[in-house]
Amino acid sequence: MSLHFELNEVTKKLPKHLHKFIVKQPYEEYTAQNQAVWRYVMRMNVDYLSKVAHKSYMKGLEKTGVSIENIPYMDGMNRILKEIGWAAVSVDGFIPPNAFMEFQAYNVLVIASDMRTINHIEYTPAPDIIHEAAGHAPIISNPEYAEYLRRFGEIGSKAISSSKDYEMYEAIRLLSILKEDPNSSETAINEAQEKVEYLQNNMGELSEMAQIRNLHWWTVEYGLIGSLEKPKIYGAGLLSSIGESAWCMKDEVKKVPYSIEAANVSFDITKPQPQLFVTPDFAYLSLVLNEFGNTMALRTGGLKGVQKLIDSESLGTVELSTGIQISGVFSKVIHYKNNKVAYLQTVGATALSNRDKELIGHGITSHASGFGSPVGKLKGINLHIEDMSPRDLRAYGIYEGEFMTLEFESGVIVKGKAITGTRDLRGKILIISLEDCTVTYNDEILFKPEWGIYDMAIGKEVISVYSGPADVDSFLDLSKVSETKTHKITYSAKEQELYQLYADVRRMREEKSSTNKKITEIFNQLKSEFQADWLLCLELYELALQNNYAIKVAILERLTALKCNKSYTKLIENGLVLCKN
Repeated sequence: MSLHFELNEVTKKLPKHLHKFIVKQPYEEYTAQNQAVWRYVMRMNVDYLSKVAHKSYMKGLEKTGVSIENIPYMDGMNRILKEIGWAAVSVDGFIPPNAFMEFQAYNVLVIASDMRTINHIEYTPAPDIIHEAAGHAPIISNPEYAEYLRRFGEIGSKAISSSKDYEMYEAIRLLSILKEDPNSSETAINEAQEKVEYLQNNMGELSEMAQIRNLHWWTVEYGLIGSLEKPKIYGAGLLSSIGESAWCMKDEVKKVPYSIEAANVSFDITKPQPQLFVTPDFAYLSLVLNEFGNTMALRTGGLKGVQKLIDSESLGTVELSTGIQISGVFSKVIHYKNNKVAYLQTVGATALSNRDKELIGHGITSHASGFGSPVGKLKGINLHIEDMSPRDLRAYGIYEGEFMTLEFESGVIVKGKAITGTRDLRGKILIISLEDCTVTYNDEILFKPEWGIYDMAIGKEVISVYSGPADVDSFLDLSKVSETKTHKITYSAKEQELYQLYADVRRMREEKSSTNKKITEIFNQLKSEFQADWLLCLELYELALQNNYAIKVAILERLTALKCNKSYTKLIENGLVLCKN
C-alpha cells in the first residue's frame, strides 16, 4: 500500500491500522476562489485574533508554518511541525472518534484537507483545512497545551463507546458533507439534519466516548482561557470561525467556569454555542482530564466496566490483576456477590497479551472462536492462584500432568488435566492450559473437552477495561473507514470562468503586475456576468486602492451596493477595513 504522507520521526510511529484514514492532500483541486477564501479568513483572523486569542496563537502561526496568503501544503507544514515534536496528516472529513484520539496520542494532527466554500466562509459544520491548519496547529506550539492534547488522545482513545455513538458519528459526517456541497438538495440536507437531531435527543445515558467528546468540544474546539470577564480564545473551532470568534465574546454567550461537569453538556455541531467554558490556564485542563480519567473503566475496571464493554458491542480489552490482557468482543459476564466478576466470555477472534504485547501462541488464530475464563479466588483457599509460588501450586494440586478440579468462590468449576503454564518475566503465572477440560457454572456448561485446549487466564479481579486491543498489531482491521465519502464538487463552465478571474487577480497581486486597465476589464466582466460575487470585488478594490487606480471609486460603489445583501454586509465591511489598513 503506497503512503500518501511523509514518514518522519513522528509519523513512522503510527500503527499501521491508522494508515487507512490518511489520504493525499488534493491540492490541485483547490480553486483560485478557495485560495481567496483562505486569504480572506486568515487576514481577518490575524487582524482580530491578535486582540482576543491566547498569546500562543500568533506565535504559533509563525512556528507551524501556516501562511496567510496560501492554503498550506501538508508536506511543508509537516516539516515544520516535527520541530515541535508533532506531525500533520490529511484525512477525508470526520474520522471515527477513537481513531481521531489515537492519532492525537501519537502527536499527529489530523487535517481534513477539504476547503470550505465561499458560502460557508464564516463557519462550516464540516472539518476543513482552515479549521485544522489555522485553528488547531498554531496552539500546539504551546508545550503545556500540546502535552494536554497528547494525553487527551491517549486517554480518549481508550474510552468505551455505546452502540449509538457510531450511528451518531455517521449521521454528523453525512450532514456536514451535504451542507458543504453547494450541489446538495435541500431535501437531502433536511433529512440528514432531522436524523442528527433525532439521535441527539435519543442517545440515552452518555457513554464514556460521548462524555470525553464533550470535554474535547468544550476545550480543544470551543475553549476559552483566562477570566470569566475577559477570556481569550484557544479552541480551534472559534479560532477558525470569523463569525463565532466575534460572537463568542458577546455577553449573550454565557461564560461558565470549566470543570468535569462539562462532560455531561452535549453540543450541537450545526449551531452557534449558547454557552462556553473558561479554563483559568492550560494546566487546569490536564487536572480535569485526569479527574475524568479516574471515572473511566480504564482505571476502575470491575463488573461495571465489563458491562460497558459488552453494551458497546465493539472490540475492547479486559485486564486482570496479573497483567494478562484479553482483547476481543465481549459477549457475556457472570457475576456473584458484591458485584464481583466470576466469568468473562468473548465471541469471535480474541488475543491475549501482557504489557500490550501479544503472548506467543495466543493470537486471533489460536482463539478464533472466542475465549472464556473465570476470575477470582478458589473456594476455601485464602491464597489467590496468582500469588502462589511453585511450591504452593503443587500443594494445591495445580501442576503439569495432573488432573485437577478447581472450584472458585463464585461457583465456577474447572476440571481438567494441566499441560502447561505461561508466566511473565517476573515469574507470575498468567495462563494455565488444560486438556480434557470441562468448565461449568451451576447447571451451565461453559467449556467442553471436545472444544480443544482450555486456556484459563489467571487473575483475582478485573483492574482495567477499555476500548480497542492491548496490542494494536493483534487485529488486522481496526476502526473502519466510513463508506460516506466527501463529495467532490463539480463546477460549471461559468464557475470555472469566474475562478480563472480569481487566478488572474492572484497572479497580478503576487507578480505586482496590475494596471488600471487590467483591473477595469476584470471588474466590468464581474459586473456583467457575476453580479453576486463580492470577494473578487474586494480583491480588485485592494489592488486599486494600493496603486491609487481611478477605478477604485467605481469598485467601492459596487461593494457598497452589494452590502445591501445581508449575507454579505459584515463580510464586505470587514474586508474594506482590511483593505484600508
